[in-house]
Amino acid sequence: MRTYTAKPTDIRRKWYIVDAENVPLGRLSVAVANLLRGKLKPMYSPNLDCGDYVIVVNAEKVSVSANKVTDKKYYHHSGYPGGLSVSTYREVMERQPTRIVEQAVKGMLPSNKLASQQIKKLKVVLGEQHQWQAQKPEKYIIKQINQI
Repeated sequence: MRTYTAKPTDIRRKWYIVDAENVPLGRLSVAVANLLRGKLKPMYSPNLDCGDYVIVVNAEKVSVSANKVTDKKYYHHSGYPGGLSVSTYREVMERQPTRIVEQAVKGMLPSNKLASQQIKKLKVVLGEQHQWQAQKPEKYIIKQINQI
């Protein structure tokens, strides 16, 4: 048998919608990163962007442990001397709740040129309403340990 290698013309992209309400941030980011990379497809190839588009709704309702609300820090540097700014999870959640999910998913993607292509297919919105209804996204359910 010959080994199958995917070609860019073979890629068919789908749209998925993921509800982040009461889902742990780590579990959500792993599931979304796998969809963006295309790891759930049988034609997955690590050197091609064969992933799907993902819409994450209810980003402000993502779940984290009580300690992370106060202890988790987000760092940003302006590039100038003394330009380091540190924010806690609570501060970032008040200002830009979508940024938390975006950064968590970006951290789960590989650090290469494909990651910048894959992160562009991530759409994070507050609430249930989004502007991509015309793409007919399929609902993707994240399996949790304590779910029956």
